[in-house]
Amino acid sequence: MDTRKCLPDVLIIGAPKAGTSALHSALAGHPQIFASPIKEPKYYLCADAPPPAYRGPGDAHSQQEWIWRAEDYRALFADSPAEAVRLESTPFYLYLPHARRRLAEELPAAKFIAVIRDPIDRAYSNWMHLWVDGLEPEADFVRAWRSEKHRIDAGWAPFWHYRQLGRYGEQLADLSARVGLERILVLRYKQLVAEPTVTLNRVCEFLGIATDVVASVPQDNSRPFVRPGLRATVLGRTIRAGSAAGSLVRPELWRQAARPIHKALQYGQPAQRPRLAPEIRAELVQEFSDDIALLESLLNTSYADWRSSIGSGSFSERTGPVAQG
Repeated sequence: MDTRKCLPDVLIIGAPKAGTSALHSALAGHPQIFASPIKEPKYYLCADAPPPAYRGPGDAHSQQEWIWRAEDYRALFADSPAEAVRLESTPFYLYLPHARRRLAEELPAAKFIAVIRDPIDRAYSNWMHLWVDGLEPEADFVRAWRSEKHRIDAGWAPFWHYRQLGRYGEQLADLSARVGLERILVLRYKQLVAEPTVTLNRVCEFLGIATDVVASVPQDNSRPFVRPGLRATVLGRTIRAGSAAGSLVRPELWRQAARPIHKALQYGQPAQRPRLAPEIRAELVQEFSDDIALLESLLNTSYADWRSSIGSGSFSERTGPVAQG
């Protein structure tokens, strides 16, 4: 068996809530790319052993879908043409040190794409995603942010690590020391949103495949904002309890059962999500000043806009008159 044919040539490694799903979908439409049929297998988060027993809301349920056996992971690429560029995307690979180590050791010729987003905007979107889905028990973003250490100590999965997921400087410095910067393409979320054709061509050039073949990325699958209150409290508790029970059945059965609860939670809610207050953002961004400086030094690129007290908002807000971030 050709073992090269059974492993990826390129991986989108991060960051969560930074457009990785949109980039994966866009690249999957390129005829020279074979994208893994499971977009986020999480294989390199494990070590040929079951995933850690994470304990956050919904974690046990979601872990049923992790692919941790080597033969199952290789099977994802079994149907790829010999000449195709094989693509896999798991946005937590950049974050976790043991994943970076495995990538460097086990994929000595692979290339890596990191899509990074303003760390405060990314964290707020991350919290919003989990809150709107009824999994986040904390209705206040800052309180959830401040609970991070407690949650990590309690064994909550990486998607709950709102602050640490955005420390790209530390993560990229470690990965580049292992594989070299020439094998890493760093993109900004704003480039993917505001200049999709240029950005996709840049990716294709990095991969050595034809340009001007894919020209757009799908809009993110946004949900209406859920106002805090009695309905959010009651239905959120129901979803979290159901998700824990759902870990005992196949994931697709729980998703089907939970659909009407999510619909009820989001029914009649405002489509526009509230922006993070400038004074809150200004306070939180100070926690990233050292990491932003490290990122700028590593990539020789300015990220001064990330130090602003004004965020850039969601996908739809970024495609309006002002698009930055």
